[in-house]
Parts: sequence; structure tokens; C-alpha cells
Amino acid sequence: MTEYEVIDTRAAYDVAVGALAHGDGPVGVDVERASGFRYSQRAYLIQIFRRGSGVFLFDPPALGDLTALQEVLVPELWILHAASQDLPSLREAGLAPARIFDTELAARLLGHERVGLGAVVENTLGIALAKEHSAADWSTRPLPQSWLEYAALDVIHLPDVYDLLVEELTEKNKTEIARQEFESVLMRPDRPPREDPWRRLSGLHTVRGGRGLAIARALWTAREEFAREQDTAPGRLVPDRSLVAAIRANPKSKQELASLKEFNGRASRSQLDRWWTAIQAGQADPAPPPARAAGEGPPPPRAWRDRHPEAAARLAAARAAIEVVASELEMPVENLLTPDTLRRIAWEPPTPSTATTIAEALTALGARPWQIERTAQPIADAFVEALQVSEEPLDGDS
Repeated sequence: MTEYEVIDTRAAYDVAVGALAHGDGPVGVDVERASGFRYSQRAYLIQIFRRGSGVFLFDPPALGDLTALQEVLVPELWILHAASQDLPSLREAGLAPARIFDTELAARLLGHERVGLGAVVENTLGIALAKEHSAADWSTRPLPQSWLEYAALDVIHLPDVYDLLVEELTEKNKTEIARQEFESVLMRPDRPPREDPWRRLSGLHTVRGGRGLAIARALWTAREEFAREQDTAPGRLVPDRSLVAAIRANPKSKQELASLKEFNGRASRSQLDRWWTAIQAGQADPAPPPARAAGEGPPPPRAWRDRHPEAAARLAAARAAIEVVASELEMPVENLLTPDTLRRIAWEPPTPSTATTIAEALTALGARPWQIERTAQPIADAFVEALQVSEEPLDGDS
């Protein structure tokens, strides 16, 4: 087994940067975080491989400034797997590519049945990767040697996978499609903070009434603030199910909260004053939240048939048309056009709904040129079909 070392000193860092500068071709890049353990999504290990240089495992918290590494890498193509997951952490560490190739996205566009890194490596190279450390706490120090080997293998094969996927994209005339998709991922801004993030509390659907939702909001906020202070994943302090149990019990005193056996977690008792203060704040909240958030965009499609039957007919017809195109292109429907984009077009279509006006609407919603070229006309045709069906007289009508 190869012995790997974590680069956590400036001297080792300088040597690694120099070696990467003299390597050949694109660089494989991966990030290990501590999701489920830490509050932040920062990178605790950054793995980089380049032919002619070797593999290097950088420790961002220990190293701090990575400017020299960025300067060496930025002219090169970066090969990542599921780039949208890693780019925010890389940018936070001071590393930002100018060009990327996403092996997961390429596999999706090529119609591969399985697109996880292990599956893509096995499908292209015939090499099986073990994934037993994918959910590990990468903030651990020192990192075990078996973890380091796992981390290194995540990038060592990326250039070889890249070569084969490029060939397959060329054979299937999808090179330009992939280029547009990679550029879209690279240029996509980080997601803005979610509206009412507390509504994602697991089990919240069992809470009834505005007062219960007010307590939920207060408890979630208190846990979030404490988790941020401790740099600990919120669920490791008090699990969602425990918060929901407290909300539903609606205790009348701190002692009653403490006696609730379902309210557990490592900080459930050590921070009892914090949770009781939050419950009191929720109980006294003068403006409890509404049952449903005022979300952007159309309502869930299950409600369309009653609220807007014409839109439901448009959506059903357009979905069928898009599925046909996706099948012809041998790729998942959601990569041809996202479900949210299709719903928005069907709910509030341009008038008149021609291929040209639909193309303009798709552009405004962020669809790429290749997607618009292949979907605007089928969607327009589907909307016409849906209108004709809705206008047909029922049997017996005159």
C-alpha cells in the first residue's frame, strides 16, 4: 500500500506546488468535507493529481493561503466529479477554476445508468473503488492512512476517465452539449439563503397550528446559532426528531421539557436553558408563521388539475414530448430540461406560445442554447395539442 502524507506545512506546500507546475495536462481535483459532523461546508482535505507530478493531499485549515497553488492551476483544465458540490468549498479555500470537466455530468449526458464516481471509474476503466470512507469526519487529525489512500484514489483515475469520456462525447456528437453544461455549472452563482429554512425540519408536517410553527422556528434558530458557534452539525446537537417531539409536547415548564424522554441529543440537557428560552419565545411570538411559505413559482403539479386545468394539460403534453426527445438523445429527462423550468413554462406560457416565444422564455429561465434548440418546438407543439384537446366538445355536447 502506498504511504500518503498530508501537506500541512509551508515547506511541503511549496514543493507540491512546484511539482504540479511541471506536470502535464489537466488536473484531477476533489474535496473532502465533514458534512454531518461540522456546521460549515469547508474543505478539510483537497486532493490534486496531475500526470508527471503525482498526487498531493492538501490540508486547507493548516495551510491557510493557497494563492500560489491557485496561480499554478488556474490556466489548466480541472477535472472534477459532481463539480457543483465541490466548487463552493474550493472557492472558500481560495481555489477557483477557469475551465472544468465534470465526469459525473458527462456520464449523465452520455446516458450512463450509474454516475457515482465508483461506477464511472469502473464503467470506463474497469477499476473498482472502495467508498467506505465517503461519509467520514474529514476534520479528524491525524487522518488515518486508509482514509488518505481512499482520498488519493478519488483523483488518480480522473485524467484517464476524462480521456475516455471525451472520446465517447465526440462519438455521440455531445461535445458542445457538454461544454455548455460545464460552463453553466462553473458560472452558476452559489445558492442564496433559503427562504424559511426552518421549514425543512424533518417531521415538521406533523406539527399543527401557527403556534407550533412559531415554536419550531424559534427552536430551529436557537439550534442553528449554537451549531454555528460550535462548528458542529445541528443534528449532532439535538436531532430533528427531538425538536419536533418538544414542539408537539408544548411543555409548560423547563422541568417538563427536561422530563420529556423523546427530547434527547448530546446538547439537549447541557443547553436546556437555551431550548426553553426558544420555546418560550415561540409560545409568545406575536406573529406566528403561516401554515405554508409564500414560495416562488407555480404550486405543486398535483394541485393543477383543480386550480388550473389548462396548465395541467399543457404540462402533461409537454412532459410527454420532452421524454421523447430525451430518449432520442439517450440522456435523463432532467438533464434535457429541469422539471422546474418545464413547470414554469407550462403554468405561465408566453402569448402566443410559438417556438420563438418559448425559446425566449427558456432563455430567461437559464436554459442553455442546446436545450432550447431541442425543446422549444416540441413544447410549442405540445401546448397546441393540449389546447385542442381542451377545446374538444364532450360526448353529447352540441
